[in-house]
Amino acid sequence: KQWYQRRVRGKTDGSTIALGNKDDLVSFVDYKTHKVLSEKQFDFEVNEIGWNHSDAHFYLTSGNGAIHVMDYPSLQPLLQVPAHTAHCICLKFSPDKEHFATGGADALINIWDAKELVCLRSYSRLEWPIRTLSFNHDGKMLAAGSEDLVIDVAQTSTGEKLATISCNTFPFCVAWHPSQNILAFVTDDKSKHTEKHSRDTDKSTGCVKLYGL
Repeated sequence: KQWYQRRVRGKTDGSTIALGNKDDLVSFVDYKTHKVLSEKQFDFEVNEIGWNHSDAHFYLTSGNGAIHVMDYPSLQPLLQVPAHTAHCICLKFSPDKEHFATGGADALINIWDAKELVCLRSYSRLEWPIRTLSFNHDGKMLAAGSEDLVIDVAQTSTGEKLATISCNTFPFCVAWHPSQNILAFVTDDKSKHTEKHSRDTDKSTGCVKLYGL
């Protein structure tokens, strides 16, 4: 089967991988055998997918701006939480299990209480839809990338800006080091090597960059 992944996420216990494709089909795959355990076709736009820290609930962000919470593995709907005024694009849980963050097409970043599902704070310093989020190893910092040419790094407890990282092109993905305050991010900057040696001078290549705080 040919996959067009929007998102790939793993359970906390590492046993199962969830894959979402462009047709809003989510498949659950056994990590060891690679067999498809189950599939769920949704009738709405599915963006981010993933489990909470207990693996008891499965979360989706959707095109209607909501967070959908489902029981796992039955996938019975439990709750639909309004989160953004436009598409809710991305969702990320903090390592300390206390919070999760969402980003939307309304350019807002929301930080939530993971137990109460209450939005604690909201901020907007970027002008374009939020595409990617990542908490650092202790959950005290949150990096956000959009179609702006910067990455915003905020303090989780206040939403206050800690750093702004400039990019030549917008970042597709941001991710912190698991134990250090080093941020990796991916852009589609043109590779100097590609420009010099490739016959296709218009070809762009993925470029991974690092930033330390």
